[in-house]
Amino acid sequence: MACNHTIHKHDHHFGWDNSIEPVLSVVPGQSIEIDTIDSSGGQLGASSTLVDLSNLSFDKVNPVTGPIFIEGAEAGDAVEITFLDFKPSGWGWTANIPGFGLLADQFTEPALHIWKYDSLSMAPALYGPGGKVPLKPFVGTIGLALAERGLHSVVPPRRVGGNLDIRDNSVGTKLYLPVEVVGGMLSLGDTHAAQGDGEICGTAIESPMIVAVKIDLIKKANFAFPRFQTDGPVTRHFDEKGYMATTGIGEDLMQAARDAVSGMIDWVCKNTGMDPLEAYMLCSVCGDLRISEIVDMPNWTVSFYFPKTVL
Repeated sequence: MACNHTIHKHDHHFGWDNSIEPVLSVVPGQSIEIDTIDSSGGQLGASSTLVDLSNLSFDKVNPVTGPIFIEGAEAGDAVEITFLDFKPSGWGWTANIPGFGLLADQFTEPALHIWKYDSLSMAPALYGPGGKVPLKPFVGTIGLALAERGLHSVVPPRRVGGNLDIRDNSVGTKLYLPVEVVGGMLSLGDTHAAQGDGEICGTAIESPMIVAVKIDLIKKANFAFPRFQTDGPVTRHFDEKGYMATTGIGEDLMQAARDAVSGMIDWVCKNTGMDPLEAYMLCSVCGDLRISEIVDMPNWTVSFYFPKTVL
């Protein structure tokens, strides 16, 4: 689609810092086509191997393209971003990075899966050990500059956005980010071809893309945290054949989540013969962690939904 502006992926930065000069200034109502780099910062590619993963430098991960100055944006306002379109690259990667992920203590060995998919048809992507994963492109990291001075890591999400990894920040969704500095200073990156809610192994189908967005401004919104609205159902790409679900129950939500995921890994392995580490990565790109119950003290229920259409 035709946009008012275009930003090349070379215009990127690492971390949030309100002193970074904007690469573009827009007025509310304008659209932008934004080129992104994958979350490895270009350290991994379509022909990468475990050797490349072992040499991964975390100083270069999660680059974001921008920042973009939004005219009229002031502290207390909210920037409204509408996701208009995605132009996928046709390749991506999923990895188990030692020390990272929900079950990092159980899966200590590195692993890397390179995905190839049709960027035009966006047909379900084949997973080497078995299965086909329906695709749904979205932006993993998108945020504004913090009022606090200095460089802030891009890894944790914050009230101004950042590494949200909300898989529904896809076409049609409107995302609202609280403004802390004049101009807002919007940046985005870390695009994914698919991800389950929770991104349990720490990576999704990490895939560089061109993203088209429309920028608007809500004056004096005074939102405490980001919020978003979708323009329709959000799980149709997975719903066709229903789900298998496992649960974890206990006093600790994190442990319940771990137990639910572990149960699903066991189920996938038993029914496919897949290696547990491969099953763990597959669950990360297509399975959903959900809090099913958080009121019946002292135990809470967490469920993990695995779409049957994948296998």
